[in-house]
Amino acid sequence: MGLRLTPSRDQGCGVRQRSAAQRAPSATAVLVQRAATAWRALDRRALLECLREADQLEPPHEPYRARKAMLEGGLALAGQLEPRRLERLYLLLCEAALTALEPEPREPELLNYAGVAFYELAARDVAGTLFEATLRLDPAHPDARRNLQAARSRRRVPPLAAATVATVKRLGGRARELAAAAQPVSGLRLSLCMIVRDEEEMLPRCLAAAREAVDEIVVVDTGSRDRTREIARDFGARVIDFAWTGSFADARNVSVDAATGDWILFLDADEVLVADDIPKLRALTGRTWREAFQLVETSYTGELEHGTAVTHSALRMFRNRPIYRFRGRLHEQFAWALPASLPERIEQTDVRVEHFGYLGVVRDARDKARRNIELLLRQAEESQANSFLDFNLGSEYLAIGDLAGAVRHLRRARANIDRDGGPRVLQFVPTLYVRLALTLRQLRAFDEAIEVLEEGARLFPDLTDLVFERAWVEAERGRLEEAERLFERCLEMGEAPSRYTSMRGCGSHLARIGLAEIATKRGDTEAAERHALLALEEGLAHPAAVLFAASVLVRRGASAEEVTERVERRLAATPTNAFLVGIALYEGGHVAAAEERFRKVCALQPGNDRARVAHGEALLSMKRWADAAATCAGVPDDSPVAEAARRCELFARLAAGDADTATAALERARAVLDAAELAVFEGWRDRLKGRDPGLLPAASAALLCQCLEALLRVEEIDTFAQLVPLLERCTIAARERRELLAGIYLRRGFLDSAAEEWIAACHEHGPDPDALIGLAQVAYAKGMLDDALVFAEEARQRAPTDARCIHLHQHLARLAGAGSDEMAAHPERP
Repeated sequence: MGLRLTPSRDQGCGVRQRSAAQRAPSATAVLVQRAATAWRALDRRALLECLREADQLEPPHEPYRARKAMLEGGLALAGQLEPRRLERLYLLLCEAALTALEPEPREPELLNYAGVAFYELAARDVAGTLFEATLRLDPAHPDARRNLQAARSRRRVPPLAAATVATVKRLGGRARELAAAAQPVSGLRLSLCMIVRDEEEMLPRCLAAAREAVDEIVVVDTGSRDRTREIARDFGARVIDFAWTGSFADARNVSVDAATGDWILFLDADEVLVADDIPKLRALTGRTWREAFQLVETSYTGELEHGTAVTHSALRMFRNRPIYRFRGRLHEQFAWALPASLPERIEQTDVRVEHFGYLGVVRDARDKARRNIELLLRQAEESQANSFLDFNLGSEYLAIGDLAGAVRHLRRARANIDRDGGPRVLQFVPTLYVRLALTLRQLRAFDEAIEVLEEGARLFPDLTDLVFERAWVEAERGRLEEAERLFERCLEMGEAPSRYTSMRGCGSHLARIGLAEIATKRGDTEAAERHALLALEEGLAHPAAVLFAASVLVRRGASAEEVTERVERRLAATPTNAFLVGIALYEGGHVAAAEERFRKVCALQPGNDRARVAHGEALLSMKRWADAAATCAGVPDDSPVAEAARRCELFARLAAGDADTATAALERARAVLDAAELAVFEGWRDRLKGRDPGLLPAASAALLCQCLEALLRVEEIDTFAQLVPLLERCTIAARERRELLAGIYLRRGFLDSAAEEWIAACHEHGPDPDALIGLAQVAYAKGMLDDALVFAEEARQRAPTDARCIHLHQHLARLAGAGSDEMAAHPERP
């Protein structure tokens, strides 16, 4: 038998398909076993009776499962029969396949099996028609295209009995009729089902994109206090009020229960269908041989200007059947009800959805991660622990920066993979390996991270993200050559296949950024710039690549004009690109050029609050106090960047010495800033008015130090001197106060003042590693390498296991051994 029947083992489902009957319900198994007996006896009557009895099995999956397993049983028998019986077997296979197709001819797998049977009896035209029908329904069928090519080629076959030829001719007419009927269904309806609460900002964009794609919109509102319900009704949605029960599955099921369409599409308010893909989405409704579809979802993560994104397959569309309902308080699932042993019932599509709910500013505004953790912990109390629950908990702890919580749950999830079904069954497992390794790297547990990555690579050798994460582990361990090799390997592999949840760019611009970072560590600025500009091209002006390319040039000392020439002129003139280049210029000290770009962005996008805050901070750096205050005052209280805007405004008014307008601004800021931050600005205001500011809480020290350092940065020495006494009013230890002030002086280049603070700390409280490290840095900055090495050695002796002391001493010792030329080549502070 020369044709392909089922996907190969490399495609991961061939063996499972052939053993489906072993795991099927008992009624199906019994019927398939009867059919196997009929096949061995070549008993036509008994076999056709079994195929017809399949109609009586439990719908919707068991009739198809049984017919498929019966045909596979006959095909498997072909390799066991002598030639004289083989002709009878294939003849019976032709009739059996057509009988299996008669209840529903829209079955690609069964059409392909029928084509194989006719092909083996030299009916190439009929076989070709059946293979063409298979491909019409499923263009990506793993075997039908090869089978069609074989049917169109010339092939010598042994002569057949005249009776066989006549029967094949008769069955061929029936086969052509069934192949012609194998067409997508028209006229089926698609219902969009959503659950929402306080989504007036996100919902309009979602519904505007989806309205033309669906026949019905059902929105379940769980208690909105804004205009969410009105917006949904404006788009023609049927709105159902449902009291929140603490379970997303409960709310989701209410929406599905109310849907009247043949298919269900479910989205969240922060998800948007890509307009170009709507015709493809509509076409899916005619594919009744499928039970569910996976869409390609791109989730944008991090902060807006970073533009990082994760791409993964999302199961978002399914047949409207009573058996498909959701489970789980959070990360609710319905896949448990799908026929896992019939993978052909689920199709991976290229229909795209963009997800904006994981952007940093959105997550911060809603505190999503903490809410998710609370729901997941409640779910853990109510149900048996499982690896998926631990994976989700670990992911949420990672999102809020709780590395200890993240690694605890991710380790537990990894330990229970086999118990819960194994890495080939659980779809989240590839992402689990990546996230666990990332968490371990951040904890600097490099050996365990590599162990996890090696195990993951054995299971998922084509997942680029694992190689990408391994490259960063090696880079942070200082093994630059190995890191470089791995980043190059990422470029060779390209982006991970769509079946994985993958960080977009691991096989392109993010790997280039890694290579540029390696080149920077080596001091090879030319290679760093080359890779940075290639990242810009390979990322197709991806925000991460734009920001990085501009930053590399600025760090090297490029002028604003050179950045414009080498970066901006490669890009489309969009507000986003201007904003990103402006950030790089601002961080590199090109304040005037950055301010110009931020101003243009604000003019083009008046509602871009992040650009307004960035513009305000640039104006602060130019000491344009009134302009900075006015720019940030317009940012509304409910903006995700309202806190930064209020700090900027208050700083500007107080730096200008305007205590009265600062008082009014303080009253507005009470709705946004916490008490510790308000205390800083109130104390500054009181200093301006000549009043005693009183004591400040310890938590005020961080913001106060930021204000002091900002004043030194713009050389407002008198204002700095006026504000420094406020640090004495903070309820923190005297040694910590000295340390904070010394650090400010060191970073702003006031080396003598920094040394005085650390020396005073040593006299008053005794030498400690922090003060000695600080004095070593001051000595190094003054070019006094021998003195710096003495201080570093003293710090190392006092804290022999402190990584900072070890690194500093090693660095200075290396420079001392290399001589003055090496020191001149590395003038930055160690």
